[in-house]
Amino acid sequence: MNDRREIYADHAATTAPADEVVAAMTPYERERFGNPSSVHRRGEAARQAVEDARARVAALIGATPEEMVFTATGSEANNLALTGTMEAAAQEGGSRPGPHAVPRRRLVVSAIEHPSVLETAHHLGGDGYEITVLPVEPDGLVDPVRLERALSPDVALVSVMLVNNEIGTLQPVQQIARLAHAAGARVHCDAVQAVGKMPVDVRALDVDLLTLAGHKFHGPLGAAALFVRRRTRLVPLMHGGHQERSRRAGTENLPAIVGLGVAAERAAHGLSSGEPSRIAALAERLLVGLLERVPQARLNGHRERRLASVVNLCFAGVDGEAVLHELDLEGVTVSTGSACSAASPGPSHVLMALGMRPEDAHASVRFSLGEGNDEADVDRIIAVTPTVVERLRALAGSLPGDPGRVARASA
Repeated sequence: MNDRREIYADHAATTAPADEVVAAMTPYERERFGNPSSVHRRGEAARQAVEDARARVAALIGATPEEMVFTATGSEANNLALTGTMEAAAQEGGSRPGPHAVPRRRLVVSAIEHPSVLETAHHLGGDGYEITVLPVEPDGLVDPVRLERALSPDVALVSVMLVNNEIGTLQPVQQIARLAHAAGARVHCDAVQAVGKMPVDVRALDVDLLTLAGHKFHGPLGAAALFVRRRTRLVPLMHGGHQERSRRAGTENLPAIVGLGVAAERAAHGLSSGEPSRIAALAERLLVGLLERVPQARLNGHRERRLASVVNLCFAGVDGEAVLHELDLEGVTVSTGSACSAASPGPSHVLMALGMRPEDAHASVRFSLGEGNDEADVDRIIAVTPTVVERLRALAGSLPGDPGRVARASA
C-alpha cells in the first residue's frame, strides 16, 4: 500500500455516517435512551424522537409521516413490500367483486432487481404465487411495452427499482406505474440507490410502496424505511407488537432512527445545494477518462438514463475481482457489483440480464462516487487503472487484440 490517502469509490455499497448524524445518535445511546412504547416521560421523549425522524424522512420523498414504516434494512423493507402486498391481495380475493373474480396472485419484477426482491419473489413462487420476471434491454431499461403485455387482471404487484444498484440505469417508473395502475395492480419501487442522491417524490412517481435505506446517504446502518401509500393494505412479516401502526412488531431502534431522520434532512439540503451536479461532473470526468485510456473498455448500462455517480465498466480480457484487488493495493476502493451479492461465485445477474457473455460480466468493475470525492481522486483513479488493467491483461496473455481469455482470481 502506498502512502497516498485512500480513495473511496464504492458509495453505492455504503457511505460513512455524517458527523451530525453520529452526534445526534450518541445521546440516545447513552443518557436519552428509552423505549418509545413506554408511557413515562422517558418513553414519551423517545416516542417523540421517533416521530420527529419519521416526519423528516417523509419530507425527503414527498410523503406524509403516517405513510412511513421504519425497518432495519432496505432488504427487509423490500421483503415486507412484496410479501405483505401479495398476502394482502390474496386475502382480498379477486380483481373484481362477484363469482367470476380473478384472484390476484401474480407478481411482476424486472430481471435486474436487487437480490432482496428477486429472492423474495422466488420464495413467493414456492408458496404458490405466480411470478413473472421481465427481461430488460441491453442498456438495462425495462421496456414499458413489454410490461403492458405482461399485465392482466391476476397481477397484484409490479416491482421495478428506480436506479439499478450495479449499473445505475434509471427506470421509467412513472410510466410503469401508470400502466400497472390501469390494470388494477399496486406498484413497489426499490429506490435505495436513488433516495438522497437525486430528487425522489412518491407522488410524482405515483408508486404505492417505496424502499429507502439510510446508509446509502450518510445515515446509520440498521435504519431504513418503507413508504406505504394510504389505503394500501399490507400484511406484516413480524407479529407480536403494535409498533409502526402494527405493520412491524418490535421495539424501535431509537438511535438509528434518530440518525436516519438527521441524514434525511441533511440529504434534502444537499439536493438543493447542487451537490448531485458536482458528483455527476466528477463521474463524467471519470467515465470519459477511463474510456479514453483503457483499450476495449466499455460502459455497462444506459449512457444517458442513469444515476451519473455510478460508472460500471467492462475491461475486456481481465477479471474484475483482480482489478478490484490491484486497485485496493493502490488505495482505491471499488466494487465488482452489488455488495449484497459479493459472495456469489457466478457472474452478476444484472450484467447477464443485459445479454453479456459471462467472461465480460466477470471483467466488469463498478466505480461509484460520492460527496467525499474530488477531482484529485478522479484523476488518481484515471492514472492508476489503465496500468492495472494492462498488467493483468499481460499476465493473462489476453491483450487488447485478443480479449477472449479472461484472467481469473489467480492472476
